[in-house]
Amino acid sequence: MDAPHLVLDFDQICQQARHGQLGIEQLLDIIRQQQQTIKRLTANEKRLIERLSQYEPQAATQASGQAKASDSSYSLDAETKRRKRRKRRKKSPGRQPTEVKFADAESIEEIYPEGVNRRDCHLVRERAIWRLENNRAIRVGYRIFAGPDGKEPRIPGVTPRCEYGIEILVVLAFMTYIIGLSLDKTCQVLAFFCQLPLSKSQADALLRQLAQHWEGEFELLCDMLVYQAVVYMDETGWKVGQERCSLWAFVTKFQRVFLFGCHKDAATLDSMLPPDKFEGIGVSDDASVYQNRFLQGQKCWAHLLRKAIKLALLYPDNTKYQNFLEKLLAIYHSAKKSAEDKNLDEAARKHKVTELEGQLCELLMKYPPEATKDLSPPERDFANLVEELSRLVEAEELFTFVLVPEVEGTNNTSERILRNPALDRKAGRTNKTPKGAHRRSVIVSVLESLRANLSQFNLPNVLEEIRRWMEEGLSLFAKQWQSLQGGQAKVEPTD
Repeated sequence: MDAPHLVLDFDQICQQARHGQLGIEQLLDIIRQQQQTIKRLTANEKRLIERLSQYEPQAATQASGQAKASDSSYSLDAETKRRKRRKRRKKSPGRQPTEVKFADAESIEEIYPEGVNRRDCHLVRERAIWRLENNRAIRVGYRIFAGPDGKEPRIPGVTPRCEYGIEILVVLAFMTYIIGLSLDKTCQVLAFFCQLPLSKSQADALLRQLAQHWEGEFELLCDMLVYQAVVYMDETGWKVGQERCSLWAFVTKFQRVFLFGCHKDAATLDSMLPPDKFEGIGVSDDASVYQNRFLQGQKCWAHLLRKAIKLALLYPDNTKYQNFLEKLLAIYHSAKKSAEDKNLDEAARKHKVTELEGQLCELLMKYPPEATKDLSPPERDFANLVEELSRLVEAEELFTFVLVPEVEGTNNTSERILRNPALDRKAGRTNKTPKGAHRRSVIVSVLESLRANLSQFNLPNVLEEIRRWMEEGLSLFAKQWQSLQGGQAKVEPTD
């Protein structure tokens, strides 16, 4: 058909046909072209309806005649419902078959049960595992053989049902929770340095598996706190989602326990250090939750001295603040010197504490208590500091470190290990859910406790210790727990 006929409307075609201007063949061509146009438009309509149905399911039913067209689909209520409707997830490509993974393996290893003749074993499964070898990620294919009893041996250094070696999980946890990298950046680092293809969702799943694997070790660390002679503790702010909560750290010589997303209250403290069981010395600041809490306590001198230093620096012309700071520092330095004197016996230490308490009381008596509501802000702060020191010296919680040389006069130990998490909080890298906070508590507690026990905290030493756990079925912390239950007074660190 000639091109001009394609643009003729129905009236023009009828007029030309009546006047004999269009032949039969030309009319048939016009009909044929119209049919093709109808088919094309019908196909386009069907495709658009299918795409629209992903966002408005009622569109499909309306197109099929199951519902009548209505302006309500464009109403405010309909728009609100559409916004609340759950977003459709992208279709996952699905799990890659084991055969494909195994075919991509760079090396093949066979795993047989110990003490069984290999001739009596049979192949039960094949697994492809990502491992780190010479700082490079490779896929290793494992052919697992079972003996006549059907028991399968475990792949060394691999947790159950995991496709990544324990070394990858430890590196991932260290970079995410100890260094403080985001999951996205951690995956990029592993891809750049180790050539490990790891998505954010996979990394999140691996951290969840590691926390589940270490749950028992975390519980042991919490249980051992109760039997320690000295426990240092401190807390800082944290967030779980939009909820404001706390991060609490409990530190001993060989244990480090972190509670992310907990409440700073007596119930949490009692759950960690039950009053009827904990008989050790609690080293802390003077927060209300710690007051009159331990049989024997040591309040942090650093917190007290900072208050005095602040007043002296902000008001250098006030000689009262300057003199008070100098004398308070002299008492503290004298106490430190006595605490470090190994020639003092128990009686001499008690006598020294009596002298120190007398010197401090003499200093505090120069500043009688006043009604703080009528004082200026600096004078109010100074009066509160004097009242706090008076209360603590009466409670005998300022010079415990002189009586017991193993105790420090500050809780700087627990403060230091909270610095990195505090930076994470400032950067907004907190937790979204309570489960995520607990996962972080487990992993950080185990890694930091390993730091306290190993002579050198590095990847080879950490992996050597963890692999030994997996082979023997008895962790370092389980051995420490057995020593405590056996009545041993000292637990030696593992090299």
